[in-house]
Amino acid sequence: MIKSFLITVSFSTLLFASQQIVLVVADDFNTSHAKLECYEGSKVLCKDIDVNLGKNGLGWGIGIKEIPHATDEPRKHEGDKKAPAGIFKLTDAFGYTHKVNTKLPYLYAATDTICVDESSSPFYNQIIQAHGDEKSFEHMRRKDNQYKIGIIVAHNPHAKPQRGSCIFMHIQKAPNSPTVGCTSMQERDLQKIVTWLDKKKNPILIQIPKKYVEEIKKEYPVLKNSKL
Repeated sequence: MIKSFLITVSFSTLLFASQQIVLVVADDFNTSHAKLECYEGSKVLCKDIDVNLGKNGLGWGIGIKEIPHATDEPRKHEGDKKAPAGIFKLTDAFGYTHKVNTKLPYLYAATDTICVDESSSPFYNQIIQAHGDEKSFEHMRRKDNQYKIGIIVAHNPHAKPQRGSCIFMHIQKAPNSPTVGCTSMQERDLQKIVTWLDKKKNPILIQIPKKYVEEIKKEYPVLKNSKL
């Protein structure tokens, strides 16, 4: 029985302890398309993967550490159809089958498994077993295959009201089809990432517009050879 599957992150984990990095770079804050690379240490394990972002592009989210940025740049808010920009833990995998090949903790998405996106709810930004009185949520077992396999992005881990919820990496609806705030891609690419990720290696997602790539390379020298 699923009591509560918190979308949280331990801030005691050192920022630089990550051995696995998923890097997503968009041209700017307004685009809904980006490119993805995977790193383990300084080794590039995948590159040139096309991904889809929010219909309205990117907005600065709440993650492990705030990247210094201009105050007039967009911030992620609930319902804005923007994907979060920043540095986030990749905490868990989820999907429609009882077991998958992954080294992440895995959540089986049953028919009553939901993610709550109502800011006033005590379960805001949590994946739970539906109680029946939730006002606003999304089903984790959809009628399509977009959540057949996915990864939880620990955005807004302390559930700050109206700053966005239920952010995942999942299967795309169609090529070049934007999301409402998640990062989507082809199933085959996502499956490779899910299989590769290992909780013991503290995997993170760095998702940014291109103008911040050089700043990120200073923080993470293993990314110095990135062409994104």
